[in-house]
Amino acid sequence: MVARETMNVVIVGHVDHGKSTLVGRLLADTGTLGEGKLEKIQAVCKQQGKKFEYAFLLDALEEEQGQGITIDSARVFFRSDRRDYIIIDAPGHIEFLKNMVSGAARAEAGVLLIDAKEGVRENSRRHGYLLSMLGIKQIVVAVNKIDLVDYSKEVFERIVDEYRAFLREVEIEPTHFIPVSAREGDFVVSRSDKLDWFDGPTILEAVDSFEKAKPSAELPLRMPVQDVYKFNERGDDRRIIVGRVESGTLKPGDRVVFSPSYKSTTIESIETFHADAPSAVEAGRTTGFTLTEQIYVSRGEIMHHADTPPDVSTKLRVNLFWLGKRPMVPGRRYKLKLATSDTEVTIDKIHRILDAGDLTATDTKEMVERHDVADLVLRTRHQIAFDIARQIEATGRFVIVDEFDIAGGGIVREAVDDEVADRRLEYRIRGTEWVRGDITPDQRADINGHPASMVMLTGEVNTGKHEVARALEYALVRTGHHAYLLDGKNVVLGVDADIAFDDIDELVRRFGEVAHILLDAGHVVISTTNVIGLTDHLGIQVQISPFKMFVAHLGPEAEGLPEGADLRLDPEPDVESAVAAIVGELGRRARLIPDKQRRER
Repeated sequence: MVARETMNVVIVGHVDHGKSTLVGRLLADTGTLGEGKLEKIQAVCKQQGKKFEYAFLLDALEEEQGQGITIDSARVFFRSDRRDYIIIDAPGHIEFLKNMVSGAARAEAGVLLIDAKEGVRENSRRHGYLLSMLGIKQIVVAVNKIDLVDYSKEVFERIVDEYRAFLREVEIEPTHFIPVSAREGDFVVSRSDKLDWFDGPTILEAVDSFEKAKPSAELPLRMPVQDVYKFNERGDDRRIIVGRVESGTLKPGDRVVFSPSYKSTTIESIETFHADAPSAVEAGRTTGFTLTEQIYVSRGEIMHHADTPPDVSTKLRVNLFWLGKRPMVPGRRYKLKLATSDTEVTIDKIHRILDAGDLTATDTKEMVERHDVADLVLRTRHQIAFDIARQIEATGRFVIVDEFDIAGGGIVREAVDDEVADRRLEYRIRGTEWVRGDITPDQRADINGHPASMVMLTGEVNTGKHEVARALEYALVRTGHHAYLLDGKNVVLGVDADIAFDDIDELVRRFGEVAHILLDAGHVVISTTNVIGLTDHLGIQVQISPFKMFVAHLGPEAEGLPEGADLRLDPEPDVESAVAAIVGELGRRARLIPDKQRRER
């Protein structure tokens, strides 16, 4: 027996605009209610001397829930010939928004309700904002209570013109505007002679026309890397990459790419524990696999097929629901967790904030307060791979951590170009076409005793960056590390000799390529921003991915820690103390093996 298709639909409208009546009509007129249920409620109303209302059907469902029958009052079920429907109608905007943005609920389409007699009111605009903030694109607008304005075509068209203009401002284009009388049943499930001037669909026909999202297995491959396991005993030299296939299908022989590093290889085998390996793995399964080429892959990268890549950027536009005890403010550093990646993140730009309590929207607030829903741009410390939530949900949702607490959650609306967006294609080609030797990055790190890493010293002129860089190289080499001082001046005198000194973009690009080669050789590369410019190191971080950059900034305490910096040192510091501070921090971050452990190797 083939399972019927199910779609989640949210109905949004003021409580007095007939939302419960519309839902009751859908239940009754689609024959979803149990046999005799409608007649029983009508008889009760007659016995109590009150007029029957279709909204009473929802009360009956709640009563059954109280008797132990499993019906969620916030999720009402009805069915059409095409599919089953779940109507999401969570009590209270705050709870609904929290569930929607966090992923606890997922509306695929929406019905926006407007009272024909009242027309477009502030509440109507707020509900439009609501659906826009949630990224719901399949929407029908029901102009209800059309019977109270004598089924007037003129009233309907006036509301359509006014509301359509507003919805376009918030990037919503409804598939249909439909005149409806939920109480009388006009154009809910059945057509009506009273609306013979309207040749559009009924509410049921409109929602039946909505397209269901593809099953996860039919979507592009996405497998966030959870871990890499290495075996070094009994001749077993496998490196097994482990993760959950969130969408798509994976099989041996597939050519795959890991983003954001753009490293490319081929799946050699699927690994299982005490079981025969399957011929393919579909969405929803956690698996391990080996590669034909031993490339450097780290937790947080997303594996995909080359022709269907995720977005990669350091800037992403999101809708975020904030639950933190203190407001989310620009300038403060948070941690963003998306799939298996986590990175430092800050607010880049606030577009609009919606108060979840009363649905008022503003574009003038400078912070995101508890229970606010914010449309904003986030900037991550390191580039990350992600998807738009409405396209691939698993890699388009995230949480924000403030210190040790999960303070917010959200969905990605779009990728935003950052400063190196135009170069990212070049880096992608380089990553997929890079020719590698027979020594793997892990083998090289084992031989060297440390992973490749970059240390960048930033700060204004005459703050002592160069002196600290030279001393750091000397200290690391003395303790057996493969360290190299990449002075920007040497790059200018060599590979930059054919370009003008004011061609900053090309100077930075070439510097980054030289650094990338040294990192690929396994070195700890040390440099300063004396030549490339104070802020250009942010672009180089993207260019050298997946290798990590540690940034030590030399500047006064009053300036604080600049964006992208890991450690602040006083200007013109005691060189020996500065080197000790950097080495200590690198060791804490597992970029270096402490000298004591190296001597014991």
